[in-house]
Amino acid sequence: MRANEGKKEKTILRRLLTYVGRFFVWLFVTILILLGGLYEMLYFVNKGPSTHVRDLFVASVMESSAGGILAEIYLSDDEIAKIQARNRTVESDEITDASMVTVAAVPGNETAESDSPADAASENEWGYVYDDPDGDGIEIHEVHGETYSGMMMIVYDPSRVVVSAIPQFTHGYRGWTLQQHVENNGAVAGINGGKYEDESGLGSGAWPEGIVISRGELRAGSPGATYGVYGFNEDNILICGKMSAAYAQSIGIRDAVTFGPALIVNGRSSQCSGVGGGLNPRTAIGQRPDGAVLLLVIEGRKTSSLGASMADLIDVMLEYGAVNAANLDGGMSSSMFYNGEKIVDNCTVRDTRSIPTAFIVLPQEHD
Repeated sequence: MRANEGKKEKTILRRLLTYVGRFFVWLFVTILILLGGLYEMLYFVNKGPSTHVRDLFVASVMESSAGGILAEIYLSDDEIAKIQARNRTVESDEITDASMVTVAAVPGNETAESDSPADAASENEWGYVYDDPDGDGIEIHEVHGETYSGMMMIVYDPSRVVVSAIPQFTHGYRGWTLQQHVENNGAVAGINGGKYEDESGLGSGAWPEGIVISRGELRAGSPGATYGVYGFNEDNILICGKMSAAYAQSIGIRDAVTFGPALIVNGRSSQCSGVGGGLNPRTAIGQRPDGAVLLLVIEGRKTSSLGASMADLIDVMLEYGAVNAANLDGGMSSSMFYNGEKIVDNCTVRDTRSIPTAFIVLPQEHD
């Protein structure tokens, strides 16, 4: 009797091992087929007949922290460099002429000094209509294009937009999430900020690259070195251009970061060649001639929104009246926070990005 039971157990065990073995063989073969199919698909994209598709794909993946390998497998460094040279944004050498912007006495400014709510809809001398029924001096608009969707935040009072920076820039520290940048400063809204060290998308978000000026203090950058500087002076005018940190301080830059390229300077757009950059998540900052600040964040790398090119950013900024505008850090860092909620989120599957800087919007009753 016990011998029969032992034989049954062995038979069941053999069958179980057979099924498990077949499953793993099936899984292995399936993975090989999928990988083979992916390899062939990417080969067709990189080596196929459509130069437009190839250029758009290469420009997109080479802008990401780790995605470049999808082009580097098939193309040489020289081929990639030529593709990038044909598809880029050539920015102006100009620096913002601050006289082209006059900060208007708008509802957002008035409510910062009084308890009366802003008018539901009012128009200033430039013809801009302020539609702000809740009186917080901020408008939120959805933006859409053929390949992207996102949000445009309009802040009437530019003095409310400042750079938040983590307490210390060091590899032994960790950056803040966008939500932490907003909440730690008692702000009401924010977008991600400038360039930072993030090799293969695994950085700690605590080491900015380029210049960082926050509340008038030079937090990062060498006084004699030249950077792309994008931020506000003491008159609350958005300044875009290449300059040394020392020059930025001499002209009264109060809050600024580095990224780029500049999209619009003094009303003139940068020129985009080819596909005008890849399709990716994007963040940009701009300003209208009446001083209102434009904060734009585009979703990307999703089925619902592939992303936007630099040319797309320029088009959106021009549509909203920007006289000066610049591209900020993009990719998986691109996000927008407003009234306790992340309304645009491109966070990674790993976790929410930690970043060293952000542009935040202070409450109307700020100092």
